[in-house]
Amino acid sequence: MLCPECSSTHEPGQPLSGVLEVELKGTLSSQDPMDFLPVERQFFPTIPVGNTPLWHPGNLLEKYAFPELYLKDDGVNPTGSLKDRASFLVAAFARRHGLGEVVVASTGNAGSSMAGVGAAAGLKVKLFLPKTAPPAKMIQALQYGADVVLAEKNYDQAFSLSLEYSQTRGGMNRNTAYNPMTIEGKKTVSLELFNQLKKSPDHVFVGVGDGVILSGIYKGFRDLLQLGRLAKIPVVHAIQASGSSAIYRALESGVFDGRSAKTVADSISVDVPSNGRLALKNLKAYNGRCVTVTDEEILSAQKELSSACGLFSEPAAAAAYAGFLKQKPILDSSETCVVLLTGNGLKDINSAANNIVIPEKTINSLDEIFYNGIA
Repeated sequence: MLCPECSSTHEPGQPLSGVLEVELKGTLSSQDPMDFLPVERQFFPTIPVGNTPLWHPGNLLEKYAFPELYLKDDGVNPTGSLKDRASFLVAAFARRHGLGEVVVASTGNAGSSMAGVGAAAGLKVKLFLPKTAPPAKMIQALQYGADVVLAEKNYDQAFSLSLEYSQTRGGMNRNTAYNPMTIEGKKTVSLELFNQLKKSPDHVFVGVGDGVILSGIYKGFRDLLQLGRLAKIPVVHAIQASGSSAIYRALESGVFDGRSAKTVADSISVDVPSNGRLALKNLKAYNGRCVTVTDEEILSAQKELSSACGLFSEPAAAAAYAGFLKQKPILDSSETCVVLLTGNGLKDINSAANNIVIPEKTINSLDEIFYNGIA
């Protein structure tokens, strides 16, 4: 699913070469994101993907004096993550072309997403996960009926194994960036934002690992720009964990060094970002920014989102909010800022547990609360 000519130049240990995008042709009067997609409506499974809420978090607006701060909560998608947007289109494409099996590698969210959406679409799903994937995501995928294979090393190895499987055994490969429907499906989040705000935001913050969600965001805004519905692309802030910052480093140095990734935010933990080249191209073309945040900043941001807003996001999603907090001093507080929260916190409770104190003492009466130092 890559450009045959461009992909022939691919070097091992580097991002994919020849990543494809879907071209929008002609004019389009519809506001419905579904009408921007390259598959007819009748092929989509009956599962309610998208149309996620845009929060206007009162406590945070007051605390930071940013009256136009919004949180886009994609953790309420059916399987708990933005990845459902890609899986939804992949499933429709597979059904349209009579393909019965989808193959995918994942750190967890894309796999559980494809498993859930695939179940609704009546598709078989072969899922390659690193053995370190959070148990909740693995259990979720198995519950949906996916055939799960564990890679011994990491996501990059799972990605390679899944490509080998689909090339030798068949099945449509859903891998992020490798399949152009993944970028195309994810662009719907930008279209929804535009519809919900009734304008383009000034800044969008998103946690970034392999760079496909980033490119999807840009693709949606580019479509709107092409149609003359907005005057310029918003500033997109690509937020990376400091322990998994391949795109940030490449933006600085011009090369992808293949350094091993290690971060509490498993969903954006990638050694070599599969969509790194296109991510860099978009960031450079539209004056995007790339920022790193530490695991401590991510967990602190996750806790604040939960305790101040009642919104529990997984670490990879909270990274976007940590990025907003880091960039806040250089932003105009009157501008419209959207933090894209890509996954539900119940996806990975072990990480959240690192930043809270779980009660150990038990009681038999209320007197013990007041006299034994529990409260």
